[in-house]
Amino acid sequence: MTSLRKLGSSDLQVFPLALGGNVFGWTADEAQSFAVLDAYAAAGGNFIDTADVYSAWVPGNEGGESETIIGKWLAARGNRSDIVVATKVGSHPAYKGLSATTIKAAAEESLRRLGTDHIDLYYTHYDDETVPVEEIISALDRLVKDGKVRAIAASNISPERLQASLDFSEREGLARYVALQPHYNLVSRDTYEGELQETAARAGLAAVPYFALASGFLTGKYRPGVSVESARAEKAGRHLESERGQNVLAALDRVAKERDAEIATVALAWLAAQPTVAAPIASARTVEQVPALVDVAGLQLTEQELAELTGASA
Repeated sequence: MTSLRKLGSSDLQVFPLALGGNVFGWTADEAQSFAVLDAYAAAGGNFIDTADVYSAWVPGNEGGESETIIGKWLAARGNRSDIVVATKVGSHPAYKGLSATTIKAAAEESLRRLGTDHIDLYYTHYDDETVPVEEIISALDRLVKDGKVRAIAASNISPERLQASLDFSEREGLARYVALQPHYNLVSRDTYEGELQETAARAGLAAVPYFALASGFLTGKYRPGVSVESARAEKAGRHLESERGQNVLAALDRVAKERDAEIATVALAWLAAQPTVAAPIASARTVEQVPALVDVAGLQLTEQELAELTGASA
């Protein structure tokens, strides 16, 4: 049994790799999604990350497809109490922004699609600076008091707004953010390291980074002259053009060879070892992609290996 990690100051205990639900209902249909979820749970995984907007960008979709698939899977497997379900509010085409009325209505829709009476971890997906933090936190606190949400978190937020939110929660004795979901990986360190990470560390927040594998670049399948069939190929391929991207791939190759591990596993292990990080998020479209993700639970890099990777990504 893999040791679970405590998520910030909450009572949630999570597997050290969160399974990203962004592909469910997009590049993975319902049957593929069920197979991936089964494989993840069989490996001891218990932390699933989705959002109400997944996958509204697909022609013919309206948002909520991922939550619906996860809800059907939870019902079919009868394992709701074993799974920590995280979803997000603020980006669904019909529920944009973070006004109190939007948060309340969007939460009800997410609960309905997930087929559950509570969301374990509820994120604000993108901060909405047109709404005072007092209104956002008060609306989230109401969901917690009503038993509809167990813990609250933020994603894509400035250090200033994050601190203001935490201060308001403390002052008023309201629900307080326990986690933060930043864009963070070996080739994208600048958005999180620095003030945001320091704010999270001071407040005891757990970081759950998204794009942990840089849209697939850090799996090692993107190489000069190699064409990859993926909906995210263009985004991932851009990293090949940078010196940082090339240096990181070379360092990952060396460490992965030494440790007889997949490149993706090593990239996730570097992230999991960073200050404040509780569980990186990565998604799998097929069952074959799952082992490299969940294996991060058993791979602890040495100080020397971490230093080599950190140096390569500087």
